Amino acid sequence: MSTSAIFVLDLKGKVLISRNYRGDVDMTVIDKFLPLVLESEDEGSSAPIIVMENVTFVYIKHNNLYIVATTRKNANVALIFVFLHKLVEVFTEYFRTMEEESIRDNFVIIYELLDELMDFGYPQTTETRILQEFITQEGQKLESAPRPPAAITNAVSWRNEGIKYRKNEVFLDVIESLNLLVSASGNVLRSEIIGSVKMRVFLSGMPELRLGLNDKVLFENTGRSKSKAVELEDVKFHQCVRLSRFENDRTISFIPPDGEFELMSYRLNTEVKPLIWIESVIERHSHSRVEYMIKAKSQFKRRSTANNVEVIIPVPPDADSPKFKSSVGTVKYAPNLSAIVWSIKSFPGGKEYLLRAHFGLPSVDSEDSEGKPPISVKFEIPYFTTSGIQVRYLKIIEKSGYQALPWVRYITQNGDYQLRTT
Repeated sequence: MSTSAIFVLDLKGKVLISRNYRGDVDMTVIDKFLPLVLESEDEGSSAPIIVMENVTFVYIKHNNLYIVATTRKNANVALIFVFLHKLVEVFTEYFRTMEEESIRDNFVIIYELLDELMDFGYPQTTETRILQEFITQEGQKLESAPRPPAAITNAVSWRNEGIKYRKNEVFLDVIESLNLLVSASGNVLRSEIIGSVKMRVFLSGMPELRLGLNDKVLFENTGRSKSKAVELEDVKFHQCVRLSRFENDRTISFIPPDGEFELMSYRLNTEVKPLIWIESVIERHSHSRVEYMIKAKSQFKRRSTANNVEVIIPVPPDADSPKFKSSVGTVKYAPNLSAIVWSIKSFPGGKEYLLRAHFGLPSVDSEDSEGKPPISVKFEIPYFTTSGIQVRYLKIIEKSGYQALPWVRYITQNGDYQLRTT
């Protein structure tokens, strides 16, 4: 990777904090960074990589900050981007938010973190949980300065040795968010599943875990192509996963961090039938009133139930005197959103519910020439995945041979889920 230096700048290009790792790039070169960014934006090509003579700037923008790495080498740019995002993640976990104010308030601790996160331009310890064991936000007396955790010098830098629990348990959540856009005529214009596998691990010692999914590539390689399988795209793993093992035989093998972490994320570009279908009939009456008839239908299996469903129906900003009648749930007018919010606590599969709403329209403005905002839906369906992904097994191997309880649950929820009315 070989990063020469890291800079954090405000939006005016002023350096808030910097760290020179290799001494092979003049630190004043950063003064040319913002003019180069503005120049590239003027030309309509705002790339996150800028090359100037023999120096390369690699940068990301977060809140009101630029986080910039400089390098002279033919570096692995993808790895530098991963490190910059990791840096933002660590600072956010330490200071709750990474912005100009939190940088100015925490100079001392940030210098300590920059020293541990990278050494001579190469990433070192990037796990916040390990860093927090010896870089704390409380002052330290010199005579009792803490010794760095053994994890820093271990091959497994994300987990300490000697962890003990009276009850050994693993909780695994498969969470899928559904992004959906449906046209007014009922055609699905965009559908995408964003999935993540999150874990909470309470295991003693240094256990090795092996996770088996109904992965299409694995099933085809082992001659089980007739079995129900899922083709995962854009798979990203936590650093604990042995990537070479996954590439060889699709086994997800790892020594987990202690506590809570995201093991992997994935994406599926697949046409999905809308789980909650909304039909709307909207009638305007010559600037005097507007009437809505909204039908909500759950299009998943009867044995599943969607919880905490919210159907958000936009209404004209000048609407007043709301009247509602619904077959289920509660209906509220939210003037701040210019919308009706229809809340249904429990929505079983194969059900159909109806809402009627009536508003007065006091103003005599002309009809909206622009399209109306879409209806959006929020929901959560436990014990259900849209993709059909399944955890086939979760094996826990530890040299002491203890028995551990793995708990697995599935949740599908809305992402950006919208249905157009015009």
